[in-house]
Amino acid sequence: MTDALYLEDSTIREFSAVVERVTGESVVLDRTQFYPTGGGQPHDTGVLRFDSVESSVVDVTGRGAIEHVLDGPIPEPGQSVTGVIDWERRAGHMRHHTAQHLLSAVLLDEFDAETTGNQVYADRARIDTAYPRFDDADLQHVEDCVNEYVDADHPVDTYTLDRETAETGLDPERTRLDLLPDSVTAVRIVEIGDVDRTACAGTHVQRTSELGTFVVTGRETKGPGEERIRFELQTQR
Repeated sequence: MTDALYLEDSTIREFSAVVERVTGESVVLDRTQFYPTGGGQPHDTGVLRFDSVESSVVDVTGRGAIEHVLDGPIPEPGQSVTGVIDWERRAGHMRHHTAQHLLSAVLLDEFDAETTGNQVYADRARIDTAYPRFDDADLQHVEDCVNEYVDADHPVDTYTLDRETAETGLDPERTRLDLLPDSVTAVRIVEIGDVDRTACAGTHVQRTSELGTFVVTGRETKGPGEERIRFELQTQR
């Protein structure tokens, strides 16, 4: 089991670890700051340094024993390594993932539109939502509402709740805890001021003012009763 450091503090850019297992070009560490692909958020990239050499981390997968796929020299089991995150990529994911939470909250509050899917990138993101069709006025309203939350500089906090407490205290339309396997008994919560509170294992900024200007870049119909909204974050304020 890899200790996922990013769940406690996603601002750490460099960390030390020990190699627990090697399989081909993949290594499992005892602890990591590299985020594995999941929840609509891509994996981190960066490097592992050891013995005066370094290998590029080109893929990260898994949630228990987290696999780091390397392009370069492979360390030995038991070896100490230093991991360094590609911070520009991580920061882009953090900003767009946090903005997705705000957008989901606005869509639910203003249009009673539940989020059905999302995909985050370092420079853009998209969200799928259960709604017949948005017009230009709707999208402008969405953009204005999200930017109001950004400007309000809400804190972004994370903490853990036992599943029973989460199921009774959180909005089921936002958390979708019913999709989690029964084996999950503790839930990581991301709370953005009094705007949004939902279960999420991704990385996020610490305050909404770090996001920059939220801009809707397009929409498309994805099927009966489902819309996709694309957005990006422009220069940070």
